Amino acid sequence: MRGDDELNTLDAAVSQVWEQIQRKTNQMRSVIGAKSPHVAGEDGRYDDMRIDWWTSGFWPGILWIVYDMTQDEDYKHAAWPWDERLSKHFLESNGFDHDVGFQFLPTAVIKYKLTGDADALRRGLSAANYLAGRFNAAGNFIRAWNGDKYGWSIIDTMMNLSLLFWASEVSGDPRFAHIARRHADMVVKEFVQGDGAVHHILRFDPLTGERVEALGGQGAAPDSAWSRGAAWAIYGLANTYRYTKDAAYLEAAERVVSFFLAHLPEDHVPLWDFRAPDETGGIPRDSSAGAIAASGLLELADLVHTDSGVQYKAAAERILMSLYNQYGTWDRSGHEAILLQATGHKPAGQNVNVSLIYGDYFFVEAIAKWKGWKHRVF
Repeated sequence: MRGDDELNTLDAAVSQVWEQIQRKTNQMRSVIGAKSPHVAGEDGRYDDMRIDWWTSGFWPGILWIVYDMTQDEDYKHAAWPWDERLSKHFLESNGFDHDVGFQFLPTAVIKYKLTGDADALRRGLSAANYLAGRFNAAGNFIRAWNGDKYGWSIIDTMMNLSLLFWASEVSGDPRFAHIARRHADMVVKEFVQGDGAVHHILRFDPLTGERVEALGGQGAAPDSAWSRGAAWAIYGLANTYRYTKDAAYLEAAERVVSFFLAHLPEDHVPLWDFRAPDETGGIPRDSSAGAIAASGLLELADLVHTDSGVQYKAAAERILMSLYNQYGTWDRSGHEAILLQATGHKPAGQNVNVSLIYGDYFFVEAIAKWKGWKHRVF
């Protein structure tokens, strides 16, 4: 799973890591093409999900990052049509939900930032309008999922708030940011537990807005500590602080960071759930949670100009170096993904010890940041 040589410090090795990413992305481009990947299992081949599935923005997002870092037009051409492909589904029955930020930030928004394309701007704003329309004013939350889950909210939505903040900036309309802040305030109050652990799902009464219960979701239990949820919270709260400069979001992010880092195992890559009982002889890792958290820690390090910021950057480096040295597919020429040992939905027995496209995306994003990439979309 290691690269050409096991690397010890990211500062000294970032160019080598980036070269490996470029080689891998070239390989992925040739085999994934226009597919919408989510999971690669034991055979190392990515699946092809429907285009409105929540992970559909991450593969083109990788292409846009590598294009921006290299100015190789082949990546740009491969990434270019994705926002149009996605937006067409707004005109028909679709599965879009709270995760449109995951789909349109790394497609339409980054395309607009890098090229100024007017259609990409329009598509990004349309997605922001859709996300804003899911806001429940009684409970101050953006509704998760579809069907009859009218009062459900999940921690993942923190990452989608950047779409609303961006929409306010480019349109001049503050309503998007108002909704984002009200949802973030609710998350600080209701999702972040006293010790810094984070709930995955909360259910509210959709009429009164009153909290009803916490649900385990993809974590081990309602009050457990699902590591990817903590990673979403770290990164999403850091982003909210970046946009608002409200210290309450920074304090909440740092509280989650303290819990997250204190519970990492020796190799710095998180277990699927930090509180999961070890009933079967081993709790699976989630490399995707590590990659997300590392990128979020780099955001915090860029925002906090104190010793804490230095510590956040060092923690991100430890996670990224472990992912590179121990969890990469660099020596597996036929494997279509970048990172191994991710966990999707352990309680449902789905996608355990697999590769996940969002783990790959946030690893590429984090390494690009380390190398100086500045065109943030989340």
